[in-house]
This record gives sequence, structure tokens and C-alpha cells, in this order.
Amino acid sequence: MKYCFVRSFRCTWVNRPPDAAVRTYSSCSSRKLERSDGMDESDELRVIKMNNQNGHHGWPDKVGIIDIEIYFPSYYVDQEELEVHDDVSKGKYTIGLGQSKMGFCSDREDINSLCLTVVEQLIRKRGLSFNQIGRLEVGTETIIDKSKSVKTVLMELFKESGNHDVEGVDSTNACYGGTAALFNSVAWVESSAWDGRYALVVAGDIAVYAEGNARPTGGAGAIAMLIGPNAPIVLERGLRSTYMEHVYDFYKPNLMSEYPIVDGKLSVQSYAKALDKCYDGFCKKAEKLYKTNGKKCFTLKDLDAMLFHTPYCKLVQKSLGRLSFNDFLRSSDLELEEEYKGLEMFRKLKLEDTYFNKEVEKAFVDHSKAMFEKKTKPSLLIAKEVGNMYTPSLYACLVSFIASQKIEDLPGIRVGMFSYGSGLAATLFSLHFSEDISKGSSLRTLHLSLQNIKLRLASRSKISPKTFTNILKLRDSTHHQAPYTPIGKIEDLFPNTWYLEQVDGKHRRTYLQMKETPCIQRNGCITKMSMNCESPKIAEGFCKVSATPICLSESIQPV
Repeated sequence: MKYCFVRSFRCTWVNRPPDAAVRTYSSCSSRKLERSDGMDESDELRVIKMNNQNGHHGWPDKVGIIDIEIYFPSYYVDQEELEVHDDVSKGKYTIGLGQSKMGFCSDREDINSLCLTVVEQLIRKRGLSFNQIGRLEVGTETIIDKSKSVKTVLMELFKESGNHDVEGVDSTNACYGGTAALFNSVAWVESSAWDGRYALVVAGDIAVYAEGNARPTGGAGAIAMLIGPNAPIVLERGLRSTYMEHVYDFYKPNLMSEYPIVDGKLSVQSYAKALDKCYDGFCKKAEKLYKTNGKKCFTLKDLDAMLFHTPYCKLVQKSLGRLSFNDFLRSSDLELEEEYKGLEMFRKLKLEDTYFNKEVEKAFVDHSKAMFEKKTKPSLLIAKEVGNMYTPSLYACLVSFIASQKIEDLPGIRVGMFSYGSGLAATLFSLHFSEDISKGSSLRTLHLSLQNIKLRLASRSKISPKTFTNILKLRDSTHHQAPYTPIGKIEDLFPNTWYLEQVDGKHRRTYLQMKETPCIQRNGCITKMSMNCESPKIAEGFCKVSATPICLSESIQPV
């Protein structure tokens, strides 16, 4: 072990999370150092032990997700009503796709505004300073500028804190970008480059399609994840399997349109193939690392939950069935007799010959039904209500799963995570939950913070299919238009939502933020500009009020 002397201080923040890393700063000359919350504190000489690894940090322990926040738009369209509007058979969207509602954005929201909203929500919820963030990476496929990243727009939130030392930019590959950002951020914390601060992973997208069969598989939303050591949800080291291939299953060559080109059949085949390959590699690594408790094969039984990237919910149930089929093909003769009785006829089939085999699909969806109900279905709450968010999709499933479980069922569980992005890039990895659910523990705090998800979903506004269609037409006709002033209703947005005010003639975007204030009457509230604010949606004691303007060329004034 090496020893070195540094001038240092220990930061103590109001509402400081118990799992936050202690930050140590070096100083060559000054007697005082500026704290991240703007206060001063005397430094002191301390002896810091460092190991020999890179002559720098020790390897941080239990690196993973410390906290997570989600944002979805306030508008949704009912899928049953959309079936009628589209003149399709009853149940095509609700049963065939497994969807009940679909979230969408008016022209008042874009990828920048979604990410601004979710980042500020997480920072405020956690009681953090923007100085505590040392890396910020965004995963998205919603491109509104071929050069300027979404991350650089988010840096406006950091301006008042004076923190411009923030690594990371955007990661893009269809729905896989959020996972790439997560892996990069975890690697940063585990590397010699880590300076003791948190990493922030943001995944956001607006998924819209041209009129036709794919349109009901849209959605929108954003996720923010706080990454650091001593996390309640840890990414397991060495237990990850990736598969990548060159495929044109889904792509967006027309930068003047939000709509993708989709080869539906090839997309389903590519998803299944990537799932097979990733699961095979994951099982082999798990068997090598953990010896599977003396068993020959790692199977779905060794996972307490299995979550998937979710283009639509029905595909997820079929995908769990496919993993069950994988286990079946890898099983011993004894296991075949005990666990797969009646399925012997499929024993000699090859995975690559069964992508569209309906008999195999039905047989193993039925066989894995009980497992699906326990290990996967709880993760589909948001996906069923909001739709496909693209990059946040898998992590919205994680939010849903945590929110749907009793806290007593979470300690020590292992959760499989399958991430897929067309083109294609896919990874299957695993998360391990903390054993500690004591009062004030990180896991209990995280679980509690997500218990309002159903309330938030219920507080959205239902929009008719006709209006939904008109809004998408407006978005399509004004996409990349400059100058442009949006016409969507600001009053329909959730409190604290960022939104697009205008695009100037040089395509520079200006954003505003909805504010909130405590309601003092049951049917009204005092606002900044009016004494008679009608608030049809009052949630948690707050009501919507007028916006405070903020331009990307000016300093942001936090609400």
C-alpha cells in the first residue's frame, strides 16, 4: 500500500445520501477550499491510503445505480379507441401488441426538453448539487442536430453551480444508447479517471411512426440514473454478454423526418437472434464465474427476474418463452423428463430454424407462463401504459419492477437485463440488489421514491385519436422548421416540465420551465401572475402556474 499526504476536507451536504462517496480534494497552497454547495470549510492534513492500481484510486466497491428517475409526457392516447379510429380489428393493439395506452408529445416537447426535465427531477429529488456530478452521458436516437449533443444542452443546468468539468457526450445506436451510456459511466467510476464524484446516465427518446401498423408501438419518455459506489443496485462484474451485427431492420436515414424505416419481420428475427446469442454467452460466463451452485447449466431459475427491452409487451412474453426454449435445448435428459414433459417433439430443433415457428412459440410461452407472471410481467407497468420509449425502455421496466415489488422481496435478488438496439447492438447483463433494506437504507429509499408511479400515470390527460393524429401531423410538418414557434398547450404539461419556447432562424432552441407553487385553496391557487388559477390537475398539493423563461444563451435560474 502507498501513503501520501494531501490537503483535504470532508463535504457534508443537507440531505446528503448515506451512500454518497466521501470526496477528497487536493490543494497545493490555499488554506480553504470551496465546497460544492458554495460554502467554505477548513482543510486538514490526512493520511490517505492508496493501492498500487494505477498509482491512483482503489477499485470502488459495489458500483451501480444509486438512484433513478423517470419522466413521461402528460398526453396519452387509448389503444382501444385507436383501434376504432384506425378501423382495425378489435384487440389488434390491446391483445396482439399487449398495449393499453401510448404516451406522446406535442410540439412543445423535444429530446432536449425531456432530458432537461428528468435530470433536474433527479437532482432535486436526491438533494444534490450539480457540482457533485463528474460525468454525464446521454443515450438517445432522437437526433435534432447532427453535431451538437443533447449533453451540451444539459450543461445549462450546471451553469449556476460553476461546474463545467463534466465528462461524457451522447451515445447513439437505436434503443441501445442508454445501455452504452450506463456501461461507460460504470467503467468511469471503476477507472483511474474517477475523481470521486457521481456519474449521471440519461436515456431519452420520442418514438413516433408514420400512419400504419407500426404507429401503435410508439411512446416517449426519459430516464436519469445516478451512478456511483456502494450502490443498492450493482452491475455484476464479468457477467455480461454482447452480440452485434450489421442489419437493416430499423433505421432513420431521412434526417428531415422523425419517422424510421422498419422491416418488421427482420426486426423480430434480429431481436430473437440477438437474444439467443446473448443468453448463450451469459450462461457460459455465469457457469464459469459462479459454478451455478453445483449444477451443470445456468437457467432462468437462477434469476429472480428477467427484464427486456420492450418495443411492445407481447414481444416480451414471447421472448421469455424463447429463453425457456433455450433452457430446454440445453437441458439434460433427466431435466427433460422432469420439467419439459410433453415438449419432447421439439428436442432436435435448432434455434436459428425457429424464429417464426408458431408451435414452438406457443408451447414455450405456455410453459413459461408462471415464470412470466412472477419474473417479468411486473416490469411492464410503464411499457403497457406509455409504450416504447426506445433507449429508456429497459430502464423503465426496471422502474416498474421495483415499484411493483414489496420491499421485503428485493434484498439480494439478481435481475437479468436484455438490452437491444436495431442495427444491431445487444447485451444481456445482470443487476444484484443490496441485502440492506433497513430504515434509511439506499434500497428502501429508492423503492419508496418510486411508489408514486401509478399516481403519475393516472394524472395524465387522455387525448382523442383524432387529436393525437393531428398532433403527429403537426410534428411531422414542422420537424426541423426554422424559425418556428410551437403551438401546443403549455397548461397541459406537468409541473416543472421543460418545454420548447421557440426555434430561431438559425435553428437555435429556447426552453422554458413550468413552475409550481403550493395550493392554498381546494379549487384554486395563488400564482405568480394571476389570483385565479384554475387547476384541473392538482397532484401532491401543487398546481400549475406560469412559466419562467430560460434561454440556452442565458443563465438558468433554478426553480
